[in-house]
Amino acid sequence: MTRKIREVMTGSPVRVRPDTTVGDAAKLMREQGIGTVLVADGDRLVGVVTDRDLVVRVLAEEHGADAKVVGAYSSEPVCVSPEDDVVVALDLMRTKAIRRLPVVEDDGRPIGIVSLGDLALVADTGRVLNEISTAEPDW
Repeated sequence: MTRKIREVMTGSPVRVRPDTTVGDAAKLMREQGIGTVLVADGDRLVGVVTDRDLVVRVLAEEHGADAKVVGAYSSEPVCVSPEDDVVVALDLMRTKAIRRLPVVEDDGRPIGIVSLGDLALVADTGRVLNEISTAEPDW
């Protein structure tokens, strides 16, 4: 029997507003021990910012910690539903070369995040995980 995303996701994802500074987002990542925060405008997901985004889009472009995450996040994030099978997430991760997916309800409200590590614990993923890990970055 296939497992659902709801069963393996991490609930209550860390969220920031688009006007949050990248410095504050980075501090949240450090404090929470995470590499991704969701960017939400009210209850609507508008983007995802990762620790890698902070390096590539902020530090490498010589922007400071007071820059806003609105300039650093990936808009139009690839998402999954809590009712999707884990295979859906694995396929998206493989084809898009990404390691974390926001989990959103039908109304667009973010309720969780599912990572490659979460899926590795519940699926026979050896070959798939290798493909994702060795995929070229999407930038």
